[in-house]
Formats: sequence, structure tokens, C-alpha cells
Amino acid sequence: MNKCTLLLLTALSVAFLTQAQAQQPVKESQGFYQFLTDDPNQKPFYSDRQGVMARNGMVASAHPDASQVGVDIMKKGGNAVDAAVAVQFALAVVHPSAGNIGGGGFMVFRNKSGESYTLDFREKGPLKGHKDMYLDEQGTPIPRLSTLGHLASGVPGSVDGMVVAHERFGKLPWKDLIQPAIELAERGVIQTEREARGLNNIRETIQQVNKGSTYFLRSDGREWQAGDTLVQKDLAQVLRLIQKKGRNGFYKGKVARMLASEMKKGGGLISRKDLKAYHSQWREPIIGTYKKYKVITMPPTSSGGVALMQLLRLVEPYPLTRWGWNTDSTAQVMIEAERRVYADRAKFLGDPDFVDVPVDKLISYDYLKDRWKDFSFSQATNSQDVSGGAIAGYESMETTHFSVVDKDMNAVSITTTLNGGYGSRVVVQGGGFFMNNEMDDFSIKPGVPNMFGLIGNKANAIEPGKRMLSSMTPTILEKNGKLYMVVGTPGGSTIITSVYQTILNVVEHGMTMQQAVNALKFHHQWLPDKTTFEQGAFTENTIRKLQNRGYTLEMQRNTIGRMDCILVRPDGTLEGASDPRGDDISIGY
Repeated sequence: MNKCTLLLLTALSVAFLTQAQAQQPVKESQGFYQFLTDDPNQKPFYSDRQGVMARNGMVASAHPDASQVGVDIMKKGGNAVDAAVAVQFALAVVHPSAGNIGGGGFMVFRNKSGESYTLDFREKGPLKGHKDMYLDEQGTPIPRLSTLGHLASGVPGSVDGMVVAHERFGKLPWKDLIQPAIELAERGVIQTEREARGLNNIRETIQQVNKGSTYFLRSDGREWQAGDTLVQKDLAQVLRLIQKKGRNGFYKGKVARMLASEMKKGGGLISRKDLKAYHSQWREPIIGTYKKYKVITMPPTSSGGVALMQLLRLVEPYPLTRWGWNTDSTAQVMIEAERRVYADRAKFLGDPDFVDVPVDKLISYDYLKDRWKDFSFSQATNSQDVSGGAIAGYESMETTHFSVVDKDMNAVSITTTLNGGYGSRVVVQGGGFFMNNEMDDFSIKPGVPNMFGLIGNKANAIEPGKRMLSSMTPTILEKNGKLYMVVGTPGGSTIITSVYQTILNVVEHGMTMQQAVNALKFHHQWLPDKTTFEQGAFTENTIRKLQNRGYTLEMQRNTIGRMDCILVRPDGTLEGASDPRGDDISIGY
């Protein structure tokens, strides 16, 4: 070990043992441009979109109609939870690729008094599911069986989650929260160019999976175009049953019979017994600190909260503000943190109702200091040499996120998903809604990657009634005991790293919330051993320096992340920041 590395490790040990505070972030008025020393002419943003300012409430979501629904609910006297419930059901209508009643997700809620709660409404494996259900006789995974068609679906949790959240924290009557979604389904939703393209792209697979069905197809047989109206009469009827009967409108009665019949017809495993038995779960939030900020985030079944706290604490000792945004030193420590954290994810994380997940140990400073021992600035670590850490005694691309803050500073962060775009492509006959393909988020076989390239192990093996592991990372930050930031994003395996970078962009690099969302991003997930990045995320000088240290860099053809965030500014105004990479929109009042 050279002298430089030894000095670095010594400094790191002191930092982790004392949890020393690194230098304070720059003031917002300074901006972060001073840190782009490699090439000050290179544009660091995907877009120059400006944030939306408001004082009484804010919704940031994937669709303007859904954001407007949430704001309207707050104007009628509803709180952030009421608005979130209404937004969730609206997204099931206006954003069918990810908004859903046939999927599941997570909610982080911080009330105006500073009390925090997390709700797990993640899907579950059917009671007839088993660990080898996607393997052939030789034990080899059968292509697409866990991603396309009826067998790919887990028991949905979204409706139950919204009912449970409203029962505990809602103010307005339940029927008022579902009515906007019903009206949108009956009246129809005008398609954007992106939405029309999405439906056209899945046209063949919809017909392949749903023989004889005409759902999400134009009546005249032509392709969808921007400006066309999508009417969903059957979905409206399902929503009316949910409006009238609450949970029983989905998990029992007519809708349950339709769903179970659809599954049986296509060889799926979800039964009426599965639906009746499903219940979402309140869990203790993960609460930690990063410098002067309090971080409130989602525990397992989400891997996102554990991973986010690990990532933040691994880079906490370093002067990221002084080094600058996406410079070689900043990028290197972030990449190396990601490498180790995703290896831990594969080894330890799963449904805490089925396996022992050592959350406190994984996010402890002592453990993280030990994980950092083989780091060197001179050379990239080889992912083949990195495995999950040692703990004594221990044996999803189309998602959607939305953030809500009301006039009293109640805050909700919800990420919900079908997993892949339009889920399993199964549309429930008579119901008109897509089912998820979340079974792919289980570890189909130890060491075999899922659709996002994530590796799993026994902790995340398929079991009846078990929730599959997720990367969703809904998160809320406090500053000086007050609400500061609400963040989250879709993006499969890139969710965690997108949330991570967006937080650091604000607290370390002095960006506004919208700048932090606009900023170009990068991603590393242990295996495969490469760093993908959006075009322009690194300067040529930074690319050259990282490659000289052994990093494999690959420019991403697609964008990374679709953030929908809210920041409380020093004067108390709310800055809504929705991602220009999609049709996302923030609306406040």
C-alpha cells in the first residue's frame, strides 16, 4: 500500500468513527458553475426548464392531469395524503405504462409535526408460487416467462395501500378522491406524442398476450397519434366499484372474479384467495443523517432506503462541494460507493417478513468503513473482487413517482410501479387495466440477473405470499428540524443512484431543485462492471482520467431517471421540480 493510500484510509477511518461533518454546501445564490473546471462551456443539464413556485401546496407527478387533480383536492381542503390518493388513481388512468391499480409501491409520509411513517404496498408472490417456477427441467431460466404474460404478475397492492393510507391520515371522503379518476377515464385522456408512441410500441405484444382483446387499440385500426383521446369505460366502472366499496371493490366481488378469471385463462397463479389475503404493511422508516440533514426513507421490502443511506454515508467524509459536480474525484468516490452498495443489495436484502435483513448493521459507520478498505484513488476496484460484505451471525424500467406537499407542510413521497413498461402486458378482461410483471423482481435463480441486470440471491427467492425486492426510493429530507425536500423517481435499477445524485446536487453543489433534476446523471450497479452516463454528464477530461484509472464508461442511449421533487426554499415557498425527460409536470397554488 502506498503512502498516499494509507493516509487516505487513515483520514477515512477518523471520519467514519467521529461522523465528522464535511464542509458546508455553497449558498444557492452562488450556483455550482464555479465547479465545472474541466470545461466551463459544457452544458450540465438535460434541459433549462425552470422550477414551479407556490406557497400553499405542490404536486410533482408524471402527468399534468394527475398533478392538477392533486392540487384540486388540496384546494377543496384535502391534505397531502388525500391528494396523493387522488393522484395515484388519476395516474392509473392517464399514465397506463406505470400508473396503476394492478401494481404496487411504497409511501413515505411526514406529517406537519415531524412524525414519519412508511407504508409498504408492494405486490406479493401468489400462494401457488415457488422458487423454481421460471426454470426448465435443467434449472435454466425460461426466457420472458417472468416478464411477459399472466405468470409474470404478483398480487397487486396499490388499491389496498391507498385505502389504508386514507383510513389513517385522510381528511376528505374517500368517494371525493376517486371521482377525478373516474371522470378522466370516462371523458378520455388526450395523448401526448410520448404516450401515443408508447401504446404503438406495445401494440403487437398486447394482441399476443390478450387474444381477441381490443383494449388500448384504436377502433379504426390506425396507430395512435398525439392529440388522440383514449377513453377507458371499463376502467371507469372498476373505479366506481372501488369508490363505492373501498378495498372490497377490488379484492372481493366482481373485480376479484374478473382478475382471477383472467389469470386462470392465461396460466397465471393469482386467485381470489390471494386477493382476499393481500394486505399492505406499515413499517418503521429508515431515519439517518447526512451532515446536517435528516433523511427519512423506505425500509425493506424496498432496497432503496438502505442503499441510499449507505451511499450518502460512504461519501460523507469527502469534500464533494470543493471537488465539484461530476469531476473525476467526485465521480470516482460515488461510483465506488455504488459498486459496494449494489453488491450488498444482492446478498442481504429481501422481504423482512421472510428473511433477516440487518438494516442497522448495513448503514452503520463501522460497517461502511470496513467496506471501504480496498478503495484506492489510483485504480478502479474490480467488481469481480467485490462481494456482499461480511456480517457476523447472518445467513423495476417503468415506474412512476410523485411528491406532494400541502399548506401545512405535510409531505408525501410515493413511488409505484408495474415494473416494466405496461407491466406484463396483460389487460384484465372486463376491467381494462394492466397487470404488473413484478415477479421478475424476485431472484429467479441465485446469480441470474433480472430485466434491469440486477443480481439476486436466496434472500430474494420466490416464496408464496412474499414481497419481491424493489429499488424504489421515496425519500423525505429535513433541515434544522423542518421539512426540506421530497424526492423520488422511476427508473428500475437506476432509481437509487438518481435519487442519490439529485440530493447531492442540491446539498453539495448548490443547485436549485429543478437544476438538480435537470442535471445529467450516471449509474453503476456492481454488475455488469461498467458506468453508464447520459451524454454530457462527464467532460472529456473527466472521461479520460477515469478511463486511465481502469473505469469502463458507456454513454447511455436512453435518459436516466424521471425525478418529481419538491424543495422548501428559505422563504417558505415550495419549488416543484418535474423531469423534462418525460411529460412530468409540477403544479402548485
